[in-house]
Amino acid sequence: MTPRKVVVAGYGMAGARLADEIRQRDPEGARVTLTVIGEEPHHAYNRVLLSALVAGTMRPEMVRLHESGWAGQREVDLRTGVHVARIDRQRRSVALSDGSTVDYDALVLATGSRPWLPPVEGLALEDGSPAPGVVTFRTLDDCDRILDAARVGAPVAVLGGGLLGLEAARGLAGRGNLVTVVHPAGHVMERQLDEGAGQVLARSLSALGIDFRLGTGAARYLPGDGLKLDDGGKVHADLVVVSAGVRAETTLAREAGLEVDRGVLVDDALRTSDGRIHAIGDCAQHPGTVSGLVEPAWQQAAVLADLLTGTDVSARYRGTRVVTKLKARGIDLTALGEAHTEVDDPGAEVLCLTDPTRGRYTKLVIRHDRVTGAILLGAPDAAATVTQLYDRAVPVPTDRLAVLLGRALPSGAPVAASPADLPATAVVCRCNSVTKGGLVEAFRAGATDVTKLASATRATTGCGSCRDAVCGIAEWLTTTS
Repeated sequence: MTPRKVVVAGYGMAGARLADEIRQRDPEGARVTLTVIGEEPHHAYNRVLLSALVAGTMRPEMVRLHESGWAGQREVDLRTGVHVARIDRQRRSVALSDGSTVDYDALVLATGSRPWLPPVEGLALEDGSPAPGVVTFRTLDDCDRILDAARVGAPVAVLGGGLLGLEAARGLAGRGNLVTVVHPAGHVMERQLDEGAGQVLARSLSALGIDFRLGTGAARYLPGDGLKLDDGGKVHADLVVVSAGVRAETTLAREAGLEVDRGVLVDDALRTSDGRIHAIGDCAQHPGTVSGLVEPAWQQAAVLADLLTGTDVSARYRGTRVVTKLKARGIDLTALGEAHTEVDDPGAEVLCLTDPTRGRYTKLVIRHDRVTGAILLGAPDAAATVTQLYDRAVPVPTDRLAVLLGRALPSGAPVAASPADLPATAVVCRCNSVTKGGLVEAFRAGATDVTKLASATRATTGCGSCRDAVCGIAEWLTTTS
């Protein structure tokens, strides 16, 4: 059988994961010859962990997804520092920016997204690139530029109070910078949090050295001085870090005549309007997922690898139940589902507790005796319990308050004070769908420390928020085996 020629346009988190999934199913390349095109000169890295680089708690080599020599070991034709310039759908080939062409039987668009620069006077140059003293927060090179420019103690303005903006702000504050977050909405993380949770979160971050200007945007960038705001105020800053959202990178797809909306439209088989072209990750628009998160991208990669290798031709992507975690040192925040539901919603049972002095805010939304939404700030035990209920879609224990306080598990047993209390089906690493049972199985097969468990199961290699749980399970297994 002649191997199928698969070309992946994009070597970010989605494209790199797809390559891994394909080679996991077809190690010798008997069914698929694989070419991966990456615009950045680096090996693939975990973009989710970039805030840890800014904070100085991780080094660049610690966020790499692939080591040098990976491509040769996996029978992958990897081309970095080059991008796909044009798709010829009739000839089924792609033209690269270095003048070469690559033929394909199946093409996968994993072109990701690009940072959005708000239309603020002076923020961008005529070619659309950031002005001197302005840096977006998206790539490994962006981190280098931020660290080069943000000398310790220097004032920094962060444009954007969403998830990534707050992670960048916390990282810079932890390095000793004077950080001010400018956000046009009335509270931070408005996509994931209601107003009460947003206010408590901002108060907690303020205690860590971050100032906030909420409900106002930037009107003008003043090089070397900072930002003039819409409300007439001013923020002094030597550096402006922009984290105001991203836009799906769809230029290549549009020029090829594929159907595009906010992203490249795909069906449950992740096919575009051309059946030979697929799309995954941030550039893809599927009705069952939210862009900008790693978990959907990696689930899509697994489904598409099944299809492209013929391992499971019935595999389909049906969407992702997203759980959002803020990765900011000193803050424990989990948000999931319909977190904006009001307490007086007649169709839902909504419980809410707030303790702003101690940085705690918990909210639970229940419909038909199932968790459909939650915000859990400063409540790690409750987060573990509620996430299990949400993942498993099982009935909520009748003592709702115990659930909200993290004192009840789906079985009605006491809260999981140790890994031994977790059921085998409990999902420990959401990014990679790794359960406690999967970790136990890998441990018994020889993966006897966290590094080996990560290699065997991929747990901790996504957003990194499960690392403490995996360490706890590894320690428990070591003492009980």
